[in-house]
Amino acid sequence: MVFVGKGKHNFVIVQHFCPILTQYPHIFPVVRAVDWFIRSFFCTFTAKMCNRRRLVFRPMKRYENYSLLAHNTFGMDVRAVLFFEYDTVEELRAFLLTDDFIHCDRYLHIGSGSNLLFAGDYKGVVMHSAMRTLEVVSETDDHVLVRVGSGYVWDDFVAHCVAQGWAGVENLTAIPGEVGASAVQNIGAYGVEVRDVIVQVEAMALDGSVRTFTNEECQYGYRDSVFKRELRGQYIVTHVTYRLDKTPTYRLDYGDLRSRVEACGEPTLQAVRDAVAAIRDSKLPDPSVLGNAGSFFTNPVIPRVQYEALKAQYPTMPSYPVSEALVKVPAGWLIDSAGWKGRSLGRAAVHDRQALVLVNLGGATGQEVMALAERVCEEVYNRYGIRITPEVNFISCD
Repeated sequence: MVFVGKGKHNFVIVQHFCPILTQYPHIFPVVRAVDWFIRSFFCTFTAKMCNRRRLVFRPMKRYENYSLLAHNTFGMDVRAVLFFEYDTVEELRAFLLTDDFIHCDRYLHIGSGSNLLFAGDYKGVVMHSAMRTLEVVSETDDHVLVRVGSGYVWDDFVAHCVAQGWAGVENLTAIPGEVGASAVQNIGAYGVEVRDVIVQVEAMALDGSVRTFTNEECQYGYRDSVFKRELRGQYIVTHVTYRLDKTPTYRLDYGDLRSRVEACGEPTLQAVRDAVAAIRDSKLPDPSVLGNAGSFFTNPVIPRVQYEALKAQYPTMPSYPVSEALVKVPAGWLIDSAGWKGRSLGRAAVHDRQALVLVNLGGATGQEVMALAERVCEEVYNRYGIRITPEVNFISCD
């Protein structure tokens, strides 16, 4: 059970966890009594007493044998042994101190499940953030710092920024997922990465302690961060602070983005957002219709020398400069030119409009999708000598 007070004096009581109410020490005996009543199954009586004291009594969002169908965009109807959703940092900390978590064999923290592929039922604890707060923490004539809860839907955040005239994330329109995942994955699109606007990331360790990571400490790379490497599984992101500009600097030199925006007149944040959304809608399938996780593969970065040799053999091979020595090659082009666009393997397929996307044709298992991915990777390597790797996280059932 979770027992929560209203207003700024909120507190949480669970088994083995009862913080001291320093501001109101005289009501501590009442709190202790309430905890005893809850654990003694006098829930009805306790709820009435809570209401008289203008407190809210509600059950913890804890579910056993929970279906994850609504929590993964590939449409895999798999189950978790235990599912827990929290609304506050205090609730998360409290859960991490329970036997449910301390004695679990494995755990997984998810966002909207837009970057996951489950092999089967998850034999462990799955956690999800429902922290959807947004607050301006500082503001100048030039920029604004915004602190956002990890459960805030990413595209809702982008829409809010555009509506407020805050620039920096408009190119990241329509990327599925939540704020917490943006900081872990270093999401990016159309020449922009989220690391460009992240100031700091607040995260909780599994012992309940909290740490704030600077942008530099997050060690961001292409679709990568320290949370995916050295600190993988050790921290849970709770809040992300972004720095947005009040004077836009438009980044339009990616694909046909510039032509689409300029066709509407002078560039605006809303025009960029609309153009990006239109491009994505024209290429990417709707997960509610055709299960998918968006871009399944990352774009490989290869030595410029290797690219020049391939360019001589395949003159239409596109690229984007990374540095003087490195270039990025679109994985979608490699897959398409290898003949896999629109092809299927069992109940999984490469999408017919965007070769970067693998789709669930209906009833596909995680193993079927991964078998298709491995086949595609193998044939791309055999043809071009370039290794492409999945961006999607494969969650085994072991």
